[in-house]
Amino acid sequence: MATTTLIERVHTMTRVNFAPIDRAPSWARVLVATVVSVIGSLAADAALVALGTAVFPSTKGFVHFQFSDYAKLTVVGVLIACAAWPIVARVSSAPRWLFLRLAVLVTLVLLLPDVWILLNGEALKAVAVLMVMHLAIAVVTYNALVRIAPTRPRRPRGRHVARAQLVDDRSR
Repeated sequence: MATTTLIERVHTMTRVNFAPIDRAPSWARVLVATVVSVIGSLAADAALVALGTAVFPSTKGFVHFQFSDYAKLTVVGVLIACAAWPIVARVSSAPRWLFLRLAVLVTLVLLLPDVWILLNGEALKAVAVLMVMHLAIAVVTYNALVRIAPTRPRRPRGRHVARAQLVDDRSR
């Protein structure tokens, strides 16, 4: 009976096996998805701030609702996520599966500063809007990346394989 090391078990559990089934997304598509993610996330943030201050008027003037305050953090976080997607696609045989779990994990970690400012006396309603903003950014970024810049099927190697595949496809 073969024994598995802890590292092998972690690789199996996380599906990090450095044996991707598909090719990583093209850099052009990742760039487009990045632009869509940044613009979509900033738009979602702005909409949520507007909605939050309309529903909870007491949150007007909350320092973290200033565009300059949330925009820089949003852009940095989105850029990191967009850089991570092609890397995940290169190290995993199930990149969407792994990237979704990483997005959830990172989003949960990014909620910790919100909890911190809540515990330090900030208004619950304002912090709740910040938390929803984090969730919106995660949803926008994940979907833009996996839909606009998906992994690509591997091409058969060599002309002979391609011809054999073409003949096989025509015979069906």
